Amino acid sequence: MRYLLILSLLTVMVHRQVLAQNSARNYGISLGLLTPGEWNAITDVPGVAVGQVTLKEGENIRTGVTAVLPHQHNLFQQKVPAAVFVGNGFGKLVGTTQIQELGNLESPIILTNTLSVAAGMEGILDHMLFLEGNENVGSLNAVVGETNDGYLNDIRGRHVKPDDVREAIKIAKGGPVIEGNVGAGTGTVCFGFKGGIGTSSRKLPESLGGFTVGVLVQSNFGGVLQIGGQPVGKILGQYSYKNQLESADGSCMIVVATDAPVDHRNLERIARRAIMGLARTGGIASNGSGDYVLAFSTTKEQLLTSGTTATLGNDQVTPLFLATIEATEEAIINSLFAAEDMKGKNGRIVKALPKEKVSALFRE
Repeated sequence: MRYLLILSLLTVMVHRQVLAQNSARNYGISLGLLTPGEWNAITDVPGVAVGQVTLKEGENIRTGVTAVLPHQHNLFQQKVPAAVFVGNGFGKLVGTTQIQELGNLESPIILTNTLSVAAGMEGILDHMLFLEGNENVGSLNAVVGETNDGYLNDIRGRHVKPDDVREAIKIAKGGPVIEGNVGAGTGTVCFGFKGGIGTSSRKLPESLGGFTVGVLVQSNFGGVLQIGGQPVGKILGQYSYKNQLESADGSCMIVVATDAPVDHRNLERIARRAIMGLARTGGIASNGSGDYVLAFSTTKEQLLTSGTTATLGNDQVTPLFLATIEATEEAIINSLFAAEDMKGKNGRIVKALPKEKVSALFRE
């Protein structure tokens, strides 16, 4: 009884800690029409787990790893339907061709920095090849995405190691997700402000299927920041090309999860809509930006008596499109609201979004 009481208190404390995090909604800014899930996170999709390892050492190391798991069983033995969409391909997303060819995902999704992609692959292999049931596996499609955190991080030092990746996978769990300067978002910059990890979700009403869509982003790109249609970046005087020293280049990794029974083809259509959510925030997918979307479904495919797969028809996926757009938009904005000022490589400082000023714009 005492153990259950302590566990209950800890759950409440964690819930309160997450609610206390900075987010757009904490500042009275609600984006979109649909309702978020319990945690307003990708983990609102049943079974999805997130683990993060943050490397912040000395003056120059500002990087990390974020792992997204569709489920916490053996992914190679229990693959999930998946798809990829490339908004702009200046990036190093490993594992895309097999997902496009076979329509499924068989490894955790790892996000890290550009020069640590190899460590991401090694970490996945170290984890997956030694799982029970994989003793004879001789080919595995590791999926690793990245953005370049070299402005704040000593990226050439390649400080992320395979063990960090294994740890992120090991500690992955459902429930609340910490956002901002954490994991793969530790050293990122977005719209000239401190970027980071952001997440959001949308729960469809029962009349539209009752499905959940969750999104997690690693924001590290440029453009002219917009929040709820307001030209916030322009108002604050912080936007790409305001002088010749600034650039819109960068990247955004977007992971979309849903429990809706959708196949590879419609998952790709859903993934395309995530780029619309990025556009809502003012991102422009510049020439030097790697803007990728990975989408997957956690629902086990159910075979009908006719032998065909029970999935949603084309006419039934439109609500999922809207949910994806809204959750992507809010995940990116949350990555900015949760981030804090950071000093990194060579003494460089990137300021966080001035949240009170932004909140005041909406109150006015």
